[in-house]
Amino acid sequence: MAHRIITQVLVTGGRVFGRAFTEAWKQAAASQKYAQANSKNPNAAKTFSASGLTLDEACRILNVSPPKGGQTDMEQVLERFKKLFDINDPKRGGSFYLQSKILRARERIEMEVRTAQEAAERETELKEGWKPKVYKDR
Repeated sequence: MAHRIITQVLVTGGRVFGRAFTEAWKQAAASQKYAQANSKNPNAAKTFSASGLTLDEACRILNVSPPKGGQTDMEQVLERFKKLFDINDPKRGGSFYLQSKILRARERIEMEVRTAQEAAERETELKEGWKPKVYKDR
């Protein structure tokens, strides 16, 4: 009788462990494929994972139009952010979860605008050429 119970426990444990191992292997393989797909654009994965939101989601949360060519009305974004952030204050019966989503949305839009501005600055520097600031000693 005891040998049947021990055998049954071992077989069941082996099944559970085998299934868990198989699922972990599949998930690791899928993660590797995703990383290889984004290796062509290393900033794509970084920008999404840094904020957890896509640009479209962030714009829908704050109810603003998406930046066109890296330009957007940041005053409107900050105005909507402050209003929604204050409305969802947990001390006044709001939701901390919604408040954090609103914060992440603002950060995502700011990151997008900042990235576009940096790209534009690099582009103008490439067109004009590098002009170092030279200080003369007197």
